Amino acid sequence: MKPRVKLAESTFTGGILSLAEHDGTYSISLDGKELMHSRANASELLLGSLGVARLNNETDARVLIGGLGLGFTLKSVLESVGDKTIIEVAEMIPEVIEWNRTYLKNLNGSLLDHPQVEIRVMDVTRLIQQAETNTYDAILMDVDNGPNAMVCETNASLYSKNGIRSICRVLKNDGRLVVWSAGPDQGFEKRLGRAGLKVEAVRAKAHSGAKSPSHFLYVADLQHNDKNQK
Repeated sequence: MKPRVKLAESTFTGGILSLAEHDGTYSISLDGKELMHSRANASELLLGSLGVARLNNETDARVLIGGLGLGFTLKSVLESVGDKTIIEVAEMIPEVIEWNRTYLKNLNGSLLDHPQVEIRVMDVTRLIQQAETNTYDAILMDVDNGPNAMVCETNASLYSKNGIRSICRVLKNDGRLVVWSAGPDQGFEKRLGRAGLKVEAVRAKAHSGAKSPSHFLYVADLQHNDKNQK
């Protein structure tokens, strides 16, 4: 059996993030707890495809992905949109971007240099706060283990009542928000609904060969001029 090899690690305010390789597969862990694995990519791929399913690929569009990870959501979005769509990827940990460009270049890292991709080395929360109203056609969030601040405490505001309102502000009419979650979160689902979003909790498999789904994707659609609903 081939050994598991630690390729790199990064210490930040949330803990120690590490990248490991084993027999051609890759994983990223936080303080020793695995966050993502290159073989368990089905839910990330579904996150990407569902997130942009409403887009008209013949017109200009802008998509925001919160969290780069191993690049599978970015891969799925690029495969699903037309050549007039710009994809912003917000990743607050510079080392994750560096790992994708080096160790993970042959996985999905080469996609960072795609002409439709713009990398933002910053907290997605701050990016949303700074964005102009009606900026994004779709926002795809996979920055934690679900709608709670696991990786960075500042992410907690993303999933709050005010955070959801901020997201709605920067979404275009008929825009879509999709949030990845390791498990169900009825409180978050209710907050989305109270913000005027049409919400569906979609079950997602961790990997394509899984017998049953284990994760959730909260798909929330902004309906026309419902931005001001309480």
